[in-house]
Amino acid sequence: MKVAKLRLTRTRHRFLPDPKRVITRPFIPGEEGFIYGQSRVGLVLERILAIPEEQVQALLDEVQGAFSPRHHDLTKVLDDHFQLVSGHLENGDRISSARRLLIGAYFTKEYSIEGAALFNPSLVPAPDQSDLPRGALRFIMSLRAVGEGHISSIEFRSGVIGPRGKIVFDARSPFVSTGHRTPNPSYKKEVFARKLKELGLDNDLSRAVLGALADRFSFTELTEACASSKSREIRERIRRQTIEAMHWLASSNYEVEFPPDSAVSERVIFPASPNESRGMEDARFVRFVDDDRTVRYYATYTAYDGHDILPQLIETTDFVTFSVRTLNGHLVMNKGMALFPRRVGGKFAMLSRHDSKNIHFMTSDDIRLWHEAERLQTPQSWWEIIQIGNCGSPIETEAGWLILTHGVGPMRRYVIGAMLLDLDDPRRVIGKLNEPFLVAEQDERDGYVPNVAYTCGAIVHNGRLVLPYGFSDMGIRIATVPLADLLSRLDEHP
Repeated sequence: MKVAKLRLTRTRHRFLPDPKRVITRPFIPGEEGFIYGQSRVGLVLERILAIPEEQVQALLDEVQGAFSPRHHDLTKVLDDHFQLVSGHLENGDRISSARRLLIGAYFTKEYSIEGAALFNPSLVPAPDQSDLPRGALRFIMSLRAVGEGHISSIEFRSGVIGPRGKIVFDARSPFVSTGHRTPNPSYKKEVFARKLKELGLDNDLSRAVLGALADRFSFTELTEACASSKSREIRERIRRQTIEAMHWLASSNYEVEFPPDSAVSERVIFPASPNESRGMEDARFVRFVDDDRTVRYYATYTAYDGHDILPQLIETTDFVTFSVRTLNGHLVMNKGMALFPRRVGGKFAMLSRHDSKNIHFMTSDDIRLWHEAERLQTPQSWWEIIQIGNCGSPIETEAGWLILTHGVGPMRRYVIGAMLLDLDDPRRVIGKLNEPFLVAEQDERDGYVPNVAYTCGAIVHNGRLVLPYGFSDMGIRIATVPLADLLSRLDEHP
């Protein structure tokens, strides 16, 4: 395979999945049903309650000794998980504190978030650039981690690019935290109704429920309105489907918050809603500067529930509190949506591959509503005949919008190329490499998915493109390219 001759340098960094990165999750055995008229939960509780009191503390001490060093506050986790099953107990308040925690331990499991793979990174400047030498840049890198059951979550790393281009990553914390989810989030009625209409659920019942709510309502208020709603015109099947969809939609919009003093590498956004129950894939983070100079970070990602995929949006200002929201519009489908880092012509702009084949340019007045698109690029070169797509958000340069692309060619090999869009009119492609400039090397070809080089976002700093990329869905490496070299090569191929 020919590769565009650029001065591409791979750094010494190499990130591989670490199975010791574990979080705690509820473990409810026998969720599939009942045995002899009892749920497995009830049977397990009976057995735990039968343990003599004098053995309880010894068993709990063994659990604490083996697992506390792996988690920040295991006692709180065990107590929380006891609360999940306490409804099965008639006299739970009479149980000793040690037995309560032991019960919690039996209904807790560890989950290795990187047990299978670690790949598809994106890179953005960090919100805090204080206390750095002149010419240095602090960054945050997102990563896609895959664990048992092929469930994907979003992790982070941090580091600094020095004045001379040296890249140094911060030490990784030994702990991992999934943060605290806001217990009773609120919603805008207008946006909620719009999404229900897209789902084909604009009916008498949904209108009656929303009609009983204020312009902004909470999850609790929605639940109460659903419970008290009545409509003789709606069949029971449609009623059940509508209520389930409203709860599904509400739970798909949430916030998660981490302790401000926690290390960036401790934070992991783990699937928390039904539409992402099987994973949060390929987050493309971008630092977005609005017309009033306010700065926010957005990330589009693909939510997957085991059957369907749905693009979603993450928003944060500090990488401590994250808001997760559904996207709306008939063009919100398939993978590969990536926001521009600022408005274009007064509108939000986005790249997409909503037809699964081509790269499109989309615009909108509302960052969550997408209905307008124009096709930018179709597969043309031999190395992208199977598929073409973006590799993260566009990068603004004096020459134009630099778009990193991925192409899929013979033997399903994923490679990275580039194209250039007009700065004032991004609908115009003004340059495109006729060869990829990054291909998996021989020692990068083997992994969970062989022969893949892929990224979800790069940055430019001090005249160099800094490109983190995943190889073969197994690990992550960093490459750098002089920006001038890449742009001049794009000029050669208008």
